[in-house]
Amino acid sequence: MAFDPSKYTVAKARPLPVILLLDRSGSMSGEKISTLNSAVNDMIQSFKTAGQGEVEINLGIISFGDGGASYDLQLQPVAGISNMSLQANGGTPMGMALRMAKDLIEDKEIIPSKGYRPAVVLVSDGAPNDSWEEPMNAFISDGRSSKCERFAMAIGTSQEDPVLNKFLSGTENKVFLASDASKIRDFFKFVTMSVSVRSRSQNPNALLPAASNPTSMTAIEDMAKEFGIDL
Repeated sequence: MAFDPSKYTVAKARPLPVILLLDRSGSMSGEKISTLNSAVNDMIQSFKTAGQGEVEINLGIISFGDGGASYDLQLQPVAGISNMSLQANGGTPMGMALRMAKDLIEDKEIIPSKGYRPAVVLVSDGAPNDSWEEPMNAFISDGRSSKCERFAMAIGTSQEDPVLNKFLSGTENKVFLASDASKIRDFFKFVTMSVSVRSRSQNPNALLPAASNPTSMTAIEDMAKEFGIDL
């Protein structure tokens, strides 16, 4: 039998994409944007230790505010990402951000078919001021974006937010309410833990059951303990 060295190479890790859609409108200024930046940077550092050999967590950030939507962090392995910082200003063009996110997810050169189901996180403290209905319907109903795991957080508004609840329609997840800026960290810890657990599971495409109160520290600590993950 002929010697084949290709049989002895390590298989390349499959990407698990995480895409953050973050509100940087003027109403997010002050403590809210500062805490959001800090929570995202904590997530980046936690993700660096989360993936296993077969799974590589990739992170991308799209924000929306003054000037429209911007692709602030190109989707890439977390190992190469340092800290990021957003500045708050302008309106809330969420529809534009949804269109950009969908185009990103549908591009198989950026997110290959061999990749795991993406997780998409939408964070906002107010209603969109652009045409959001059509891009929202396209995102949740058509193509690869409709199959994503979806999380949403309302900052200082209401868990009944109609836009964020629309984003979660068809999933078991609920809108997470951050009644004040301090609760933003809890939400990001929960999302970080959910993605980390998926990355270490036998089937990273499987979604975790929705928690009844996912932003409570008790729920986060219980999940970490169950899966042997350090916070």
